[in-house]
Amino acid sequence: MNKTISAPIIAIVSELVSQYETHATLDSLFMHAGVPGDPPPESKHAKAMEWLRRTNKDYDTDPMEVLGLIIEGYMEEEPDLRYGTDEEKQKQINRLKSALQKANLKYLQGGKIIGAYSSPVISLEQEIRKRNIESVTVEFERAISNIENSPREAISAACNILESIFKIFIEDEGLAMPKKKDLKSLWALVRNNLNFNPNSVEDRDLKEILSGLAGVIGGIGALRTHGSSAHGAGKKVYRMAPRHARLAVHSAHTMALFVLESWDAQK
Repeated sequence: MNKTISAPIIAIVSELVSQYETHATLDSLFMHAGVPGDPPPESKHAKAMEWLRRTNKDYDTDPMEVLGLIIEGYMEEEPDLRYGTDEEKQKQINRLKSALQKANLKYLQGGKIIGAYSSPVISLEQEIRKRNIESVTVEFERAISNIENSPREAISAACNILESIFKIFIEDEGLAMPKKKDLKSLWALVRNNLNFNPNSVEDRDLKEILSGLAGVIGGIGALRTHGSSAHGAGKKVYRMAPRHARLAVHSAHTMALFVLESWDAQK
């Protein structure tokens, strides 16, 4: 992920905050976000630009973390129905979203900025949001927001996504919950109910893919046990890197999306 704020984004954010903040609230906002140094003694627009450029040059500051906190209020602001939508402000926010997308960045609720490659190409996010599954939504956001800075946490969340979806499926379908509620046991029940058992599939190519699903599920569960934050570490510490977390998260997302789509098809 690009660790500095690009010039187009700096320009858009500076224009946005200078229009809707006073000097006092702008200073408070930037200080809350952790921008280094004292406020530059300039106009609001120039002050914001200088402060953001300074953030890019400060080795002790994460520019993406700063950016996320600065734009959080604007990105998550609910329109006041009494006064209608501020169309000009919404245009600027849309420009900001477009600039983030062009920079391969994505804003997440809670003031987090991640690289676009941290999310799978086929988005699980849309599927879980349209189903309004809060437990899965929380784990989804925890997974993708921690890939870079806390891989162990991201791996734990990736496994929890699958566990939550499997349990919801079992409950909604009126199935008996297995005595052992680990990932592999839950998957075995879901797999059989959705006819994912490779022995029941005639097409050889699809059968080969389905055979590999069991290995993916087992691997994600084992990685959580040995390398995530879900369990205390023993003498041997597994050093998880972002690439390990990304593999686990993307694999879990692919599995989860396939289960949800297959569930819809079965209905």
